[in-house]
Amino acid sequence: MYESHFGLQEAPFALTPNTRYFLRAPSHADALELLLVALQQREGFIKVTGEVGTGKTLLCRLLLNELDKTACTAYIPNPNLPPETLYEAVAEELGVDVAGCSNGHQILKALNQRLIALAMEQSPAVLVIDEAQAMPEETIEALRLLTNLETESTRLLQIVLFGQPELDTILAKDSLRQLRQRITFQTRLQPLGQESVGQYLRHRLARAGYNGADIFAPAALKVIWRSSGGIPRLVNVLAHKSMLAAWGRGDRQVARKHALQAVKDTESARPVSWFRRWG
Repeated sequence: MYESHFGLQEAPFALTPNTRYFLRAPSHADALELLLVALQQREGFIKVTGEVGTGKTLLCRLLLNELDKTACTAYIPNPNLPPETLYEAVAEELGVDVAGCSNGHQILKALNQRLIALAMEQSPAVLVIDEAQAMPEETIEALRLLTNLETESTRLLQIVLFGQPELDTILAKDSLRQLRQRITFQTRLQPLGQESVGQYLRHRLARAGYNGADIFAPAALKVIWRSSGGIPRLVNVLAHKSMLAAWGRGDRQVARKHALQAVKDTESARPVSWFRRWG
């Protein structure tokens, strides 16, 4: 589309999470560092929350890439499952043959044997759950039973929960207080600031093969930052549409008028009238 017009080798603002495009913005870099430190300390539950589009899934994939070097991981991207099905999914992810297991108790027993074997091999086991706010309450409680799997000296399974802010509301229920008390590390991903949005766009363009003067004019950057609220996914949408608008007019730089056109065309963006009112 506009790639050749701007001297790019690939589309820079795809919405599919791609770890090649990760920018170590303060909030995201701090979250990744916290996760790695907490897992090194063999803590039980770790929680990461953030609004839709703040980069939770990308951070999740980065973490899995890091853990693949040192740990045995189980990844559950869609956890809207009953407890026994979750146990089965975790067991299969960790290499447990559950064909001979007729109920949840037998799956837990087989899983425990596998975790003990991994511990003897000095291979930590980590369960990573994305979209954790989608789990039924009974399944969240079932997770607590997984953290009961331990020896006298070490916890056999660590669990990392990634979820939207609704996860905090769910975990605040009195019925889940035992699990809540086991969350030893937690962090919340923050939107990008104005300066970080500029760095983010330049970083993605460079990753896509661009090497030249700034494509986005300062006024266009400001519009994208304000209208997106610093949410990376929405930044991507607005940047993509802004470049389309510039390309359509044969322009080599994205100006404020192109960004405003993108905002007008994006339902989830803050309207121009909103940020004009607030300066």
